[in-house]
Amino acid sequence: MNKAIWFDKPAKDWNEALPIGNGRLGGMIYGNINTECIQLNEDSVWYGGPRDRNNPSAKEYLPQIRKLIMDGKISEAQDLCAFALSGTPEEQSHYEPLGNLYIHFSGVDEEYAEYKRQLNIDNAIAEVSYVQRDVHYQRQIIASYPQQVIAIHLTADKEKSLSFHIQLARGNITWDFSPFQKQVYRHPGYNTCIDRCESIGEDAFVITGQCGGKGAVEFSCAIKVLAKGGSTQVIGSSIIVKEADEVTILLAADTTFREKNPKQSVITRLEKVTQLKWEELLREHIKDYHTLYQRVKFCLGKKETIVEDLTTPKRLEALQKGVQDNALIELFYQYGRYLLISCSRPGSLPANLQGIWNADFMPPWGSKFTININAQMNYWPAEVCNLSECHLPLIDHIERMRENGKKTADVMYGCKGFMAHHNTDIWGDTAPQDVCLSSTYWVMGAAWLCLHIWEHYTFTGDKRFLATHYPTMCEAAEFILDYLTEDGDYLVTSPTLSPENEYILPNGEKGVICKGASMDNQIIRELFSSCLKASEILNTNEIFCEKLRETLGKIAPIQIGKHGQIMEWNEDYEEVDPGHRHISQLFALHPGTQISVEKTPDLAKAAENTLYRRLSNGGGHTGWSRAWIINMWARLKNGDEALFHVKELLKKSTLPNLFDNHPPFQIDGNFGCTAGIAEMLMQSHEGKIVLLPALPKEWENGEIEGLRARGGFTVNLAWENGKLTSAMIRADAEGKVCIEYAGEKKEILFKDGQLFVNINQ
Repeated sequence: MNKAIWFDKPAKDWNEALPIGNGRLGGMIYGNINTECIQLNEDSVWYGGPRDRNNPSAKEYLPQIRKLIMDGKISEAQDLCAFALSGTPEEQSHYEPLGNLYIHFSGVDEEYAEYKRQLNIDNAIAEVSYVQRDVHYQRQIIASYPQQVIAIHLTADKEKSLSFHIQLARGNITWDFSPFQKQVYRHPGYNTCIDRCESIGEDAFVITGQCGGKGAVEFSCAIKVLAKGGSTQVIGSSIIVKEADEVTILLAADTTFREKNPKQSVITRLEKVTQLKWEELLREHIKDYHTLYQRVKFCLGKKETIVEDLTTPKRLEALQKGVQDNALIELFYQYGRYLLISCSRPGSLPANLQGIWNADFMPPWGSKFTININAQMNYWPAEVCNLSECHLPLIDHIERMRENGKKTADVMYGCKGFMAHHNTDIWGDTAPQDVCLSSTYWVMGAAWLCLHIWEHYTFTGDKRFLATHYPTMCEAAEFILDYLTEDGDYLVTSPTLSPENEYILPNGEKGVICKGASMDNQIIRELFSSCLKASEILNTNEIFCEKLRETLGKIAPIQIGKHGQIMEWNEDYEEVDPGHRHISQLFALHPGTQISVEKTPDLAKAAENTLYRRLSNGGGHTGWSRAWIINMWARLKNGDEALFHVKELLKKSTLPNLFDNHPPFQIDGNFGCTAGIAEMLMQSHEGKIVLLPALPKEWENGEIEGLRARGGFTVNLAWENGKLTSAMIRADAEGKVCIEYAGEKKEILFKDGQLFVNINQ
């Protein structure tokens, strides 16, 4: 059975619609009978243009803020931060929808039968089928990466059965899905947010506009209709098709972010794609998608057919009632890979808080790139789940941020190097976002992001890539070297905070701003160590490395607090919210590498205590937080706990279309869970490959093929009755690897990049 998300009725709202995407273009498929709606996104449609938002007062007041923190006058420091360290203006740009494609089918009959709407994630095709007036109708919708179009293919099993009109629209409205002929108020507010709509022939139409704000992008979106039989004409702002046998609708969109003349660009693209038959377009799309998707196969033993036959929402309901559904976990794992392929391809912007799928002109948190965990979590599955190419848009965006980040470092803090706060946008803005004490004044965004450069190298071994981006890593480290300030025997970041928690001072006051937060120290160690390793590989920058080594010796070690927990701040404060969604002090466990069960057992135990303490106080209540917890339990090699939280995420933080629910929808939980499942089955962050490190008891039998390990290895595993039966490991290059299973270690030398090694236990 194909892996699919499916419904037996049209979507009643956006959370039931089905997502398609090609990295740059996205669509949400509703599957309505009388009025189909495909809500559209293009990744570069954002409000506003590039701006200099760096606060000119920051540098002047930084010494005073630091002194207030050192003197314990936290409330005064926080007040001054709000004035002197906030962006001017406070908000970065926000993401916006491209618009909507409406297909209004002729007729007033609202009855239908044999309805099915599904997203086949094995082939990246959304499909809708139903019977109406004794005619069997079918729609197939794809987002083609090779052709950079969305394509909709409409068929019926009786001739002359396809009659409808199409309209492109851009407006923030409530959609009316009743038959068009019954509507009195037609097209209500459809095009309140465009500048021009015009015919470009008898079968094509284009809308153009400019997002609000000075210097904002201009966009163009065009459709072209290819009909077999019947007639096609443009009247006003609609394309009208009458009595066709088969129809293909092509949609293209561009903005001035990439194209000088987006209107001409989309027209040219549609003319080119018109030369392809639907079968050719579909075949090319599937082939391209399979080159990425089919790299990994995942199976968890016996399938429960009775569960798989239920619609996806009913399977979620069954899971909530305690029905075991390993096939749903397989689906959710691969769905995460599908979503990453669909919203992050070479040439696109990186996945934002909602991937690319957003219907709101003022979306939650601006649907930006939040870089105090969320954007990073989006890319946790990229390497290990064999989608390395999908990681590149994030790397490209780090480079896009670089010049802005150097200016922010200089203007606001008088520091060299490259930095960013907790958010960025399409323009790579690095100035502070919001006036939120618990998140805005954090300076480690660039440092954390640059670890993704190192991560990509450790999986690929691409020295040319490392040499290209190594200077960016060093600039992020250089900012930290300049920003650190003395505090007794240690060097600390100040001001800073621990995203996004608050502490209680001995006098009972609440505080957020602090010095030397544990997460900062942990990120510093990871970044400096990565820079040192990269310098050794590239044989460069020895003087800079000496400074990094010297500074590392002055960074406070990870400490254990009075509750047996990893301390979150440099003092053992009580937390305002012990069940907080952020667990920033455990960065060193995951995605960092400083805490491990074997090498630091005391810290691992303290990390475990930290998790139990968070969870016993209500932690994990957001989707992405639960996903992070899955990865942490996997690193602690506790598979049963990790699986418990996989299920809890599905039960409590998953929408009917399997999107992660923060709430509202936020895609990082999907990606974090997919990465966590991989982490349960294979780990490679300690210089060795560990097989089945956190296998739950419930996953007695299974196999996974195509996981990637650091060092350039591809790993296939199979197990029965909870025991590894075989492992097949392929090396991309010469070298050796230490492989561990159930406490037994084997060191294997690879002399041939195509060599396979079988391990039988």
